[in-house]
Amino acid sequence: MIVVLFALMYFLMIRPQRKQQQKRQEQLSKVKQGDQVVTIGRLHGVVDEINEADKTVTLDCDGIYLVFDLSAIAQVKQPAVTAAATATNNNATNEQPADDAKTDKPADADSDQTTQKSDNSDSDSKSEDK
Repeated sequence: MIVVLFALMYFLMIRPQRKQQQKRQEQLSKVKQGDQVVTIGRLHGVVDEINEADKTVTLDCDGIYLVFDLSAIAQVKQPAVTAAATATNNNATNEQPADDAKTDKPADADSDQTTQKSDNSDSDSKSEDK
């Protein structure tokens, strides 16, 4: 019974934790210059330099260079160049519907404002008649 309990504990707790640690180590080993990262303190930056000997990483946070332990990286996002290219591609594909939506809204807003102005002038003329 005790052996079954330890086996169950291994498969439910220890094994998933080891897989998670292995995945994190793999992620940290793939970090390279230009990658966007988030630290454990939720600071967002771009990797400027990696020092393998000291296991440190220098992040560029809007012109401010900060040095962190490599283990302080919580998440690796897309590289800065790829993220910018993806954003450009998304804007290019979504550009047409966005422009249509923008042109429709002001036209509706203008007609609403015109209606409101005419309603206001009617009420003003009625109040002057009294």
